[in-house]
Amino acid sequence: MTALLDRVAKAASTTAFGLSALAVASFLFAAAIVVGFLFWQTNKLFTDQVIATLTAESRILTSEMRVGGQNKLVETVTALSRPQGGLGLYYLADGTGSKIAGNLNRIPPELEVEGRGGVFSYQPTEDGGATHLAVAIPVDVGADLRLIVGRDVEDQRAFANSIRFAFLLGFGILSIIGLLGGLAVSRLIVNRMDQITSTSRQIMEGDLSRRIPTTGRGGELDGLANSLNEMLDRIESLMNGLREVSDNIAHDLKTPLNRLRNSAEAALRDPRGEEAYREGLERTIEKADELIKTFNALLLIARLEAGPLEESTETFDLGKFVADVSELYTPAAEEAGFALAVEVEQTVFVRGNRQLIGQAIANLIDNAIKYSRGGEPGSTITVNAYRVGGQPAISVGDHGPGISAADRERVLKRFVRLEQSRTKPGTGLGLSLVAAVARLHQGEVRLEDNHPGLKVVLLLSGRCLVAAPNGLDDAEPGLAAQ
Repeated sequence: MTALLDRVAKAASTTAFGLSALAVASFLFAAAIVVGFLFWQTNKLFTDQVIATLTAESRILTSEMRVGGQNKLVETVTALSRPQGGLGLYYLADGTGSKIAGNLNRIPPELEVEGRGGVFSYQPTEDGGATHLAVAIPVDVGADLRLIVGRDVEDQRAFANSIRFAFLLGFGILSIIGLLGGLAVSRLIVNRMDQITSTSRQIMEGDLSRRIPTTGRGGELDGLANSLNEMLDRIESLMNGLREVSDNIAHDLKTPLNRLRNSAEAALRDPRGEEAYREGLERTIEKADELIKTFNALLLIARLEAGPLEESTETFDLGKFVADVSELYTPAAEEAGFALAVEVEQTVFVRGNRQLIGQAIANLIDNAIKYSRGGEPGSTITVNAYRVGGQPAISVGDHGPGISAADRERVLKRFVRLEQSRTKPGTGLGLSLVAAVARLHQGEVRLEDNHPGLKVVLLLSGRCLVAAPNGLDDAEPGLAAQ
């Protein structure tokens, strides 16, 4: 029992219950205004009908007095006062106040003020009984007579009381249902919040695999849970990437540093003296430059994953830009024995970070040159820029060994190299940088089979695609060689 009361108290203290109670109170207030207005209008209609009936009857009795005199009036009042006469009430008295005719025993005290009508209570039977409510008005039939004409309105009062009772009962039921509904809604929300809180605590304790449960009905809370789960997926991916980076740094950076140190020691031990020192320093500088490039790439990827760079976006012709970057790599491709085939769609204008997109294209072309079957006759690297499904896309395809479907997702991570021997130059950051550039532009990277070889597609968001601006001043790329 105590646990149930605690749950009810917890649900009643929630924002959802407060909003539900406020909604119920607002509805009841609005309903009270509407019902009150209808009740007032109904009562006014009944009152107007009674007054109109009494006024018409008073005119008839006044006419009877003028035409037939007092005897005719007494006769008419007597006839109307019979029990079968209906709800009419009459009292006719002479100048001394003595009753002449009518079905009222006396003038009601509420009507003692001369010249005014009003509401009064009376007993229809002389032996006592229920008191009825009536309305009466005085009728001017001469100085020697006093006539009161009224109507029993007990039925109208009973009807008004039934309306009032139904109104209060309905409002009570609505209030109870509204409060119970508020408790049910708040309890449902509290249960979902408890699930989210429990999952969050487990995640804070280190279990990054936990996810917030959803009902599958697609409500607002499910939408929130899905967004939080996507965020948790991203956090888990980054944490796993961090662990993988740490492992790869031990292999990819520690080895070059050891070689750098060994090279310096070898130069110091070389008996040639100054000449050996110079050669050792030159090799040390070259290896240090490679390490600096690796750290610069890491910093750039971290910067891209930190958030969008809105201040560095610009509008440019993607096809012309891809052709310009590819042209810078044509000599290197030909020297390695490749033919560089460039095919671009005209007037594909995009808005994005020009330098980073150029760096991504350069990385893809450099990887294709580095890992394809260089020197073989007919080797071709294809570079394309086009639109697909309303999105701008850049693709680089080669006819090398390709990447198996099982490894395609893994190679987009940092420091991942499929060449286990590490004999070819590289840091395993090229495709990772391309993937970071794609995420920056809310796009994606797709690795596809080129039959044979590998085709890498850099797909940008459709929001990057813009109309051709007027008077666009195309700048030189000047970045692919950076």
